[in-house]
Amino acid sequence: MTQERAQGDVLEGVRSRIDEIDLELLRLISERARCAQQVAHIKTAADGSEAQFYRPEREVAVLRRIKQANPGPLDGEEVARLFREIMSACLALERPLNVAFLGPEGTFTQSAAIKHFGHSVKTFAMATIGEIFREVEAGSCDFGVVPVENSTEGVVSHTLDMFIASPLRIAGEVSLRIHHHLMSRTHELDAIRSLYSHQQSLAQCRGWLDRHLPAAERIAVGSNAEAARTAANEEGAAAVAGLQAAEIYRLDVLAERIEDEPGNTTRFLVIGQQDSPPSGQDKTSLLLSCRNQAGGLHALLTPLAAHDISMTRIESRPSRRGIWDYVFFIDIMGHRSDPKVALALESLERSSLLFKVLGSYPLAVL
Repeated sequence: MTQERAQGDVLEGVRSRIDEIDLELLRLISERARCAQQVAHIKTAADGSEAQFYRPEREVAVLRRIKQANPGPLDGEEVARLFREIMSACLALERPLNVAFLGPEGTFTQSAAIKHFGHSVKTFAMATIGEIFREVEAGSCDFGVVPVENSTEGVVSHTLDMFIASPLRIAGEVSLRIHHHLMSRTHELDAIRSLYSHQQSLAQCRGWLDRHLPAAERIAVGSNAEAARTAANEEGAAAVAGLQAAEIYRLDVLAERIEDEPGNTTRFLVIGQQDSPPSGQDKTSLLLSCRNQAGGLHALLTPLAAHDISMTRIESRPSRRGIWDYVFFIDIMGHRSDPKVALALESLERSSLLFKVLGSYPLAVL
């Protein structure tokens, strides 16, 4: 037997084993799906139309356990993404989720929604962040996904402002690495006269654009997908957007990854009617205000230090109740039901002019 024939026999044996594994995987996935259907029947019988099928703390616990138990050679993140899609498909058998995102099709917000919920959810494009809040408040969508901050350009003010009056809770978070690409129907950079993108994306690519497209007019629009759609219909126009937008609107990518900061990341929030039960690794977001006096903010935050609570973020926004009156958006580690967090929140509520728990939710796994 020649060496070539021997290698062929080994290869054929490995392929045969892969076929056997594929069938076993199919059997196990089908069994898991049937279990999901049983869960749906049990929940519906017990709670009727009030049954809660999506359990974020349960899904996060599964993904954390899978990443911890992963023996390789696949990376833990890849394995977690595979299981996310399996859970998404199984949940759709119980009841498909309706998720609102900042549209149109092809935005980073849609990518964040799919990353968090998987491809088996039904996503609905909204024109504004305000519309996302309204659709979820009205019950037309189960959840919404909204951008809240970028690692290089800071907070998305409109999202924070919506929480001041909205009754919605934060049910989860998503971190998405953002890569910006230059796309157009025009193939030469010198022929580009107009450049469309979201104002945050234009700022995140300012250095590259100053060097390569100094003469092009920069026009801020509502989303990167809208920019791509506009560029697809305008001669001499280009857009800064993600690869998904280039595919949807059939644009050629002229330059890849033009963001100035390689680690450019955007954080998104998942909003819903309820927040999440404890998962073991959680975060709580608060909306607070204090008296406008010397030491007011220091006094307001003292209960966090007194109860050994770690604060991960603080942002101030005008309260819209009076001139120079501000509210503070604060993220702390822990769930509001944790004993020491609960004690700190009691103290904060007593000392705050405005006190609102925006939600407790699991730390992002993917």
